[in-house]
Amino acid sequence: MEEKTKFEIEFPIHASPQLLYQYISTPSGLSEWFADNVNSRGELFTFIWDDSEERARLLTKKNGERVKFKWLDNGDDENSSYYFEIRIQVDEITKDVSLMITDFSEEDEVDEAKMLWDNQISDLKHVLGST
Repeated sequence: MEEKTKFEIEFPIHASPQLLYQYISTPSGLSEWFADNVNSRGELFTFIWDDSEERARLLTKKNGERVKFKWLDNGDDENSSYYFEIRIQVDEITKDVSLMITDFSEEDEVDEAKMLWDNQISDLKHVLGST
């Protein structure tokens, strides 16, 4: 199996960490911007886009701070170390809020993956009324 490349991107967002956390940690919040529909049963989340469905396991969540998911069903070994994490970062001095995305992609698809996140985060900003 081809090794994937880890990447991180930062998106400044004008919203409170508490509000943001609702949008990154709950099925109803995630379905507002990340996927067309999101269902969860315990730590198993199902993300639905048009005709495709992907399942992910919620690995960790820290209230008001971050969520970390691992995709299932995509041929990755259950023990693989690939995941995606959405972390809320607050600058201690300026109190500016950013979303930090950590994800993995095939090396030749990193730019594409970053663009996808870019589009999804701009949907999130639109939902939040944040520019």
